[in-house]
Amino acid sequence: MTKSFPVTKEGYERMIKELKRLKSVERPSNIKAIEEARGHGDLSENAEYHAAKEKQSFLQGKIMELEDKIARAQVIDVSKICEEKVVFGATVKLLDINTDSEVIYRIVGDTESDIKLGKISIFSPIAKALIGKCTGDCVEIHVPKGRKEFEILDIKYK
Repeated sequence: MTKSFPVTKEGYERMIKELKRLKSVERPSNIKAIEEARGHGDLSENAEYHAAKEKQSFLQGKIMELEDKIARAQVIDVSKICEEKVVFGATVKLLDINTDSEVIYRIVGDTESDIKLGKISIFSPIAKALIGKCTGDCVEIHVPKGRKEFEILDIKYK
């Protein structure tokens, strides 16, 4: 049995949109490129044909990967969650006690995480330490660069 994984509603919709794009735009375009390359003659020495076939293989792999992720996704609708505690999908405003600077993180699934966008995985050390905590709580987090202390300033759900 394959393991499901948590994903926000937005992340799930992004995967659906990407799958539709691959199937309705990229794959038909690739099929056309293969047909055009076939028209150029000898396939054994046809670089355009081989490149198009390679892209076809890549696209099929990407489509299969997305279909698998969509099938296993456990969509968490954060709009139905109360704002008292940090849970999956929360956007948390933190005060870094060591540097007196503020940082905002959204707790998302592994497939959505992107630290540059402030999206951290539910399985990251920071998210694990924040889960279940409330506004005003202080948390100590062991991160690869050592120990950090944060105060939870605000919790929001989109």
